[in-house]
Amino acid sequence: MNPVKIMVNGLPGDMAATIAAHGIMDQRFEIVPYSLTGPEITDADCLIRDQAIRLVRPEQAETIIGDIKTGFFPFICIDFTHPSAVNGNAEFYCKHGLPFVMGTTGGDRDRLHQTVCDSKISAVIAPNMAKQIVGFQAMMEWAAHAFPGLFDGYTLEIQESHQQGKADTSGTAKAMVGYFNSLGTPYTADKIIKERDPEKQRTILGVPENYLTGHAWHTYSLTSSDDTVKFEFSHNVNGRDIYALGTLDAANYLAEKVKQGRQSVVYSMIDILKNL
Repeated sequence: MNPVKIMVNGLPGDMAATIAAHGIMDQRFEIVPYSLTGPEITDADCLIRDQAIRLVRPEQAETIIGDIKTGFFPFICIDFTHPSAVNGNAEFYCKHGLPFVMGTTGGDRDRLHQTVCDSKISAVIAPNMAKQIVGFQAMMEWAAHAFPGLFDGYTLEIQESHQQGKADTSGTAKAMVGYFNSLGTPYTADKIIKERDPEKQRTILGVPENYLTGHAWHTYSLTSSDDTVKFEFSHNVNGRDIYALGTLDAANYLAEKVKQGRQSVVYSMIDILKNL
């Protein structure tokens, strides 16, 4: 069985580096030794598990992509870059016929999906690549449809804590808002409490010191109108491995769909869960 070639974009970022490290150790994959990176990056290469990966700045991408495709095509792009780059990167992938897994949150999501649907490639697009958390979201979605209004009269508070460098509000937390709305709790994404202060994360929330630079702690609190009842749902992730493993499963799934000739299709992590 030939390994799936993957190009991990967003190096030397922590999430991209974690995925690349796992990919190198996973016999299902072969790492393309190039990575699209941001305009602020000045390094020429990134070393992951003794493998050198050339960093390609935005102004170099159009020139170099032809050479990359000549040497390694077909391959799957994995995008963990920056919210500001989401739509531009997706348009780049579609223009050059590169199926992709979009793990970067932010950007215009409607436009992102439409870009793929208007192209000749397919993609996996998900705000969260952790399979277990996606499964929890699926359960919440089922409950929202099965028991609409279950929490009528309750007030909702959502708090999410991530490493200081995460620029945007958690896509997972924003997705959960809709489910709780259907369950009867009026709430909008702009009310999500977003914690990025390492000192508060350590002393108030209790995030372990060694995971302040890489964690995802979410709490969803529901309180009855008379304050006599409180429900809390939480998922606390330390480190990035859970996302990297889910991302690689998504890349493998997408590679199979590409072999089948699927085009112009946007897949979600639910599709991957159903095919494990």
